[in-house]
Amino acid sequence: MYNFRTDLALERRDLYRKAHNIENEVEGIETEEEKISDDLIVSRVKVTNEKGEEAIGKPQGNYITIDIKKLKIANEEEIQKASEVVTKELKVLLDKHANSQEPILVVGLGNIYVTPDALGPKVINEIDITRHLLEYMPEVLDKNTREVSAISPGVLGTTGIETLEILKGIVENVKPKLVIVIDALASRSIERISSSIQLADTGIVPGAGVGNARKELTQNTLGIPVIAMRYSYSCRSGNNSCR
Repeated sequence: MYNFRTDLALERRDLYRKAHNIENEVEGIETEEEKISDDLIVSRVKVTNEKGEEAIGKPQGNYITIDIKKLKIANEEEIQKASEVVTKELKVLLDKHANSQEPILVVGLGNIYVTPDALGPKVINEIDITRHLLEYMPEVLDKNTREVSAISPGVLGTTGIETLEILKGIVENVKPKLVIVIDALASRSIERISSSIQLADTGIVPGAGVGNARKELTQNTLGIPVIAMRYSYSCRSGNNSCR
């Protein structure tokens, strides 16, 4: 299989087309692009069959890339608009796999002490956790509040435990209906650093984009749907990494 060195399904699709001189769409791949504004573009890639899987090395499912140009210098209004777009696309994926009342588990992957890998743990600190409140103080919450729990499991190098092993135990005991995994994303393009978000309903293979794949976190391994939400914190170009 082609060595893509990127987590983005959109980049993999483009690289495969270029490598095989394909002018039209890759067999087994469907794509569409929605331009929200000059600086905000949503690209949707759907892998529909095994040929699509083999072409770009991604399992069948939906991959949504949200490119937010000039995010590092965006004003408050532009950031709010981008947030609304991300929320809308995430909700579409959530609604495909769980209803609004079913419990979810949010997982922040990565090493908080390594800047390019710290996104997941940092986001967990900003999540509104409700599971314990619904159990012990339900009167302080709206009756339609979803049960949300969260964990930042660390990395194998510091825990000695595969993330999959940790999450299997949590899923078995907490019994969420869906997992949202938040992680940094490796891209081939410097322009995408701090500017691209990918959502996918196919789970995640941590480290795959930089050649350090760990055990996959998917419905096959956890028994429930897994949505991956990844933000471009680092990039890969050839054999040189940029962070």
